Amino acid sequence: MSAQPEPRTYGALPMPLQDGEIIYEFRRRHWWFLWPQTILYVLVAIVPVALAYVVLDAIGIQDDIDIFFWLIALVWVGWWAIRALLNWYRYSHDVWIVTNQRLIDSFKAHPFSHRLSTADLINVQDIAVSKVGLLATMLNFGDVICETAGSNQQFRIIGIPRPEAIQLMIDKERDRERNRLAGPGTATNAV
Repeated sequence: MSAQPEPRTYGALPMPLQDGEIIYEFRRRHWWFLWPQTILYVLVAIVPVALAYVVLDAIGIQDDIDIFFWLIALVWVGWWAIRALLNWYRYSHDVWIVTNQRLIDSFKAHPFSHRLSTADLINVQDIAVSKVGLLATMLNFGDVICETAGSNQQFRIIGIPRPEAIQLMIDKERDRERNRLAGPGTATNAV
């Protein structure tokens, strides 16, 4: 029998755990889903302001409109700073958790929304990994798609690093949970 994954402790979780539930994996999307867009927001915020300042200074009217320029620049940079902050917030609050009993998907687009989905491991029927494109292959991120027996038949863990490792963990934990629920003395699949 293979060794059970080490349970880990985490700070504030987006939901309470069930009795006897142990977290084995806590994942966010790959860093690729955070940094390129954040860098783009920063560039869109700063580059136009810098270019406008240089152009207005070169034609000699920067000193005449100084206060108006900086007010407009402050609003512009503030808008893009809020967008960058929300991008980080979405990334930080888009998590998937694998426990010894279930899969959990928690997503907050902003502080006033929360979507939480769970699927019992024993209901997971098929597990697939999808990596699409050169970037996903090179950076080793992709999706884990779990077909479940419930009414929502697909449970997708999207854009995570090393999806094959998560697929293997879910598969092993699903089999372990099925064996545990089957009880001693019954014929079950060996893990």
